[in-house]
Amino acid sequence: MTPKPFWETKTLDAMSPKEWESLCDGCALCCLVRFEEEVTGEVIPARVHCRLLDAELCRCKDYEHRKAQVPDCIKLTPGNVAALAWMPKSCAYRRVHEGRGLAWWHPLISGDPQSVHEAGVSVRGQTISEADLPDPDDALTLLAPDLNDERGGD
Repeated sequence: MTPKPFWETKTLDAMSPKEWESLCDGCALCCLVRFEEEVTGEVIPARVHCRLLDAELCRCKDYEHRKAQVPDCIKLTPGNVAALAWMPKSCAYRRVHEGRGLAWWHPLISGDPQSVHEAGVSVRGQTISEADLPDPDDALTLLAPDLNDERGGD
């Protein structure tokens, strides 16, 4: 009998740092600029990504030191996943926390780090860098509430 994978047998806080990091599917949806709607409190992403995101690779250019360069970058931890309601529904951390397991396109399931892009889940080719905006408020013209939806199916 094949043993179950770690994400099916461990809670997020019981995972090793290597296991935790491997859960990241590389979609980069968490690297988007977001705005909170004043009346409803809904957090809406824009099609604008953090200046540290490599938009082709969907990876942070300076992951280890990101907080020093982008002080409002939110580091995901086992302790805050539940509180971050704005996390994409397709996010592996959110899915595992909610007991939904990983989607078919997740690299740990598919064995292919490109599957997240091929399934249309990642932001590759769909965003611009905040560094390219003439005015930071211009991101408000690029709101994309559809990016809050489940992506890639199950």
